[in-house]
Amino acid sequence: MAATLTDSPSAILVVGPSWVGDMVMAQTLLSELRRQYPDCAIDVLAPAWCRPLLSRMPEVREALSLPFDHGDLKLGERHALGKSLRGQYQQSYVLPNSLKSALVPWSAKIPQRIGWRGEMRYGLLNDVRKLDKEGHPLMVQRFVALALSPDAPAPKLDTITAPHLEVSDDSLQDAIATHGLDTQRPVLGLCPGAEFGPSKRWPEHHYAAVAQHWIEHGGQVWIFGSGKDQPVADTIVEMLDNSADEHAVVLAGNTSLEQAVDLLSATTAVVSNDSGLMHIAAALKRPLVAVYGSTSPGFTPPLGDRVAVVRLGLECSPCFERECPLGHLNCLRQLPPSQVIDALQQLESADA
Repeated sequence: MAATLTDSPSAILVVGPSWVGDMVMAQTLLSELRRQYPDCAIDVLAPAWCRPLLSRMPEVREALSLPFDHGDLKLGERHALGKSLRGQYQQSYVLPNSLKSALVPWSAKIPQRIGWRGEMRYGLLNDVRKLDKEGHPLMVQRFVALALSPDAPAPKLDTITAPHLEVSDDSLQDAIATHGLDTQRPVLGLCPGAEFGPSKRWPEHHYAAVAQHWIEHGGQVWIFGSGKDQPVADTIVEMLDNSADEHAVVLAGNTSLEQAVDLLSATTAVVSNDSGLMHIAAALKRPLVAVYGSTSPGFTPPLGDRVAVVRLGLECSPCFERECPLGHLNCLRQLPPSQVIDALQQLESADA
């Protein structure tokens, strides 16, 4: 049963997702809340690795730390955190579906606690929504729908404000100076990693072929990712021919997430696997080629006007597995670099 709606809350707490890409897409909910409540403070409770994104979202007043790792239950700690927030919020939106994610708003005694039913969270939430997956095929629809009345139709994609991260010129120039970069040559950002698993990763030699083509046509390449992606980034550079490696910079493992966001904003175009960095690039309105294999753009597509999705659409994909269950990864291995290069050129022509 839905709790009585608060007409005009003065403060809202959003419990954010744990994945970087999901946190970017959660900005769609924040934008809808800001539209409905222009003067309301919106705070977001998020794990440490996602909090830097929130500093680039103008809707957010404060990013609160959720000091738990994936899978940590820690009931006592969550209850204590909730108690420390009592009396501050009138509404809470819980985006993850886990039972533990609803504990903090419940312990905080926030009057209205909204979320999808998930792990049977009756009691912890007092405005429990039952998800119609077919009616809400996109993750952003599911996020935004929580800000609407329970009987409202699913929001249409063209009515949803796409994620839009903001970067200041000062922070961008600081990041460029810190890493000794310049933007005299057009920058292609490569994002060859995928935290989810190897089934999302387009092979390194394909990325190297795209990088070689870009550099031979007068550009430079910045390779983004976490420390886990640094070996892949190094391999891409090692595969480059004819001194092209002089125009390739490995940033994977060498930047904070804030710096990665800022530097991605300076790119001319981006090629990325289906990953958090893909959603960041789209939210920065960069021309983006998104490479899909084991996952589907029908659920979590990059949202933007300058996006090209490339995929083979084999019979065995999408499988949504972390590793290829057939052992061949043909959905990505057989996707040629020429298809990505063509998509980049089409985006460039559209911008001309």
